[in-house]
Amino acid sequence: MKKIYRQFGLLLLPLILISALISCGKTITSAPDVTFTTITGQKIALKDLRGKPVIVTFWATDCPSCIQEIPDLIDLYTQYHASGLEMVAVAMYYDPPNHVVDMTKAKQLPYPVALDLNSEHAQAFGGIMFTPSTFLIAPDGSVVKKEIGLFDLAKMKTNIESLLKG
Repeated sequence: MKKIYRQFGLLLLPLILISALISCGKTITSAPDVTFTTITGQKIALKDLRGKPVIVTFWATDCPSCIQEIPDLIDLYTQYHASGLEMVAVAMYYDPPNHVVDMTKAKQLPYPVALDLNSEHAQAFGGIMFTPSTFLIAPDGSVVKKEIGLFDLAKMKTNIESLLKG
C-alpha cells in the first residue's frame, strides 16, 4: 500500500509544481509602461502605440513552439499592419543577442524585435516564464488576450479584427 501512495505522490508532485509555476506569474489587465529597444536600436514606447491594437510576444530562438509560431506572426503583421496593428517580439533575457539577430534575418521578420537583457519587460508583463507568451493589447491599453504557448491563428485574427473595427 505504501508503494502505491509513493507512486501516486511521485506522479502528483510534477503536476503540483507545474501548476505553481504557471500561477506564480501575475495577471496584468493593462499594458505596462515600458520602452523596448529593438535590435536595430529603435526605441518603442508602448504608451506611444495607444490608439492601435498591439501584439507583444515573448520568445526565444531555442524555443521550438516560438519558431513554429513565426509564420503566423508574420501573417498577422502582413495582413493587419496597414490597418493599424503594431507588433513587438521580445527576446528573452537568456537568449544571446547574436542568435536573436541571426534568426531575425534568417526568418525575415518584418516586425520589430527587441531584446530584454535584464528581464525587465518580462517582469513588467507579469513575470513571463514560458515562451511563447503572447499579449494582445487593445487600443485603450487594456490586455484583452494572453496566450501561453501557441496561439490559435483564426481566433487571434477574429480578436484583432474586432479591435480594428473599434
